[in-house]
Amino acid sequence: MCAMRRVAVTGMGIVSPLGNTVDEAYSNAYLGRSGIHLLEIPLNRRLLAPLAATVHFDGVGHFDPPKLRMLDRVSQFALVAANQALVDSGCDLRQLDRDRAGVFVGTGMGGSQSNDDGYKTLYGDASDRIKPFTVLMGMHNAPAAWIGIEHALRGPNLTYSTACSSSAVAIGEAWLRVAGGSLDLAIAGGAEAPLSFGSLKAWEALHTLASIDEDTPSASCKPFSKNRSGMVLGEGAAMLILEPWDHALERGTPIHGELLGYGLSTDAGHITRPSVEGQAMAIRAALQSAMIEPSAVDAINAHGTGTQANDTVETGAIKAVFGKRAHHLPISATKALHGHLLGAAGALECVLSLLAMQHAVALPTMHLLVPDPECDLDYVPNVARENVGAHTKLSNSFAFGGTNAVLVLGAKS
Repeated sequence: MCAMRRVAVTGMGIVSPLGNTVDEAYSNAYLGRSGIHLLEIPLNRRLLAPLAATVHFDGVGHFDPPKLRMLDRVSQFALVAANQALVDSGCDLRQLDRDRAGVFVGTGMGGSQSNDDGYKTLYGDASDRIKPFTVLMGMHNAPAAWIGIEHALRGPNLTYSTACSSSAVAIGEAWLRVAGGSLDLAIAGGAEAPLSFGSLKAWEALHTLASIDEDTPSASCKPFSKNRSGMVLGEGAAMLILEPWDHALERGTPIHGELLGYGLSTDAGHITRPSVEGQAMAIRAALQSAMIEPSAVDAINAHGTGTQANDTVETGAIKAVFGKRAHHLPISATKALHGHLLGAAGALECVLSLLAMQHAVALPTMHLLVPDPECDLDYVPNVARENVGAHTKLSNSFAFGGTNAVLVLGAKS
């Protein structure tokens, strides 16, 4: 078996409720500015809590009309984030063997709006005039396929749909191929546009969504707080460029950080109920993959959804792996600000984590004003923390269906 190569992150791109550039998104996360707000849509009176974290984005400014007609919002996000990441990386694809370049994208719900529109036409309007591109717009692999087509990348083009861990899985699987030597470049991340009315009602029926904070609606998501009431859905995309460390050095391109390892486990007990054992197993698997001990971890990006079950279980899993040291690790939960991007959440949080490491900052877990005795770790409440020299950081992503994925990130050196 050949030795694993070091893998550098050389490009990052974001379309998110916190902003549509990497710098803007990081700045708003650092300052604790929430992208969550009350929805103003015609059907919001039928929603119990019309909240979401939306992206200020219009595809008209990015795509010609013929192409735009074939792109669901999820694919628009993915293409723009991937293009940003490639520009950021400074990679000249003309100098690359495109047979050895792949695309790895996570999404939980695919083209939700296109599918919802089709069902409304068929059932709500009793019409048979379905848009001819409905299947192509709604299919889960459309975002990855469009990225591959846009840049003529002929290597693996893979879509992962493991609910809330989808994009962490996509990044981890891309890392395996670059580190293992079968690819020289990967575009990896996630995209999600789940804010169709049908999707919002379906999530509402599951009783996992937050109630509205009457004083400050933008503070409705409260990870690890005693008065947390659930998650808030968000939309957007985040993409990373992964390439061998030595190749990046040869090109002289700036390196944002390193992907050191990736761990997977499955909660095989219940489709929505997480387990301490399953999450702890994923963390341990990630550490083993990175060949480091728990003592080497300096900080954690938590999955931190703001639901009663997840936050307590994740706290227990961190304690199970790190023991007494768990109380001394800064833990950030940025979903309080950008909402839960489902299949794109892990990628967005991976990018924010890498940026926080570059700035020696622990990003704040906002709206944590009421401590929960069952969630008693250091969640960096309400204000970013300076001078946090994190050389190694975990980014946790846990999911309905039970697929747990943890990424191990290293600071650039």
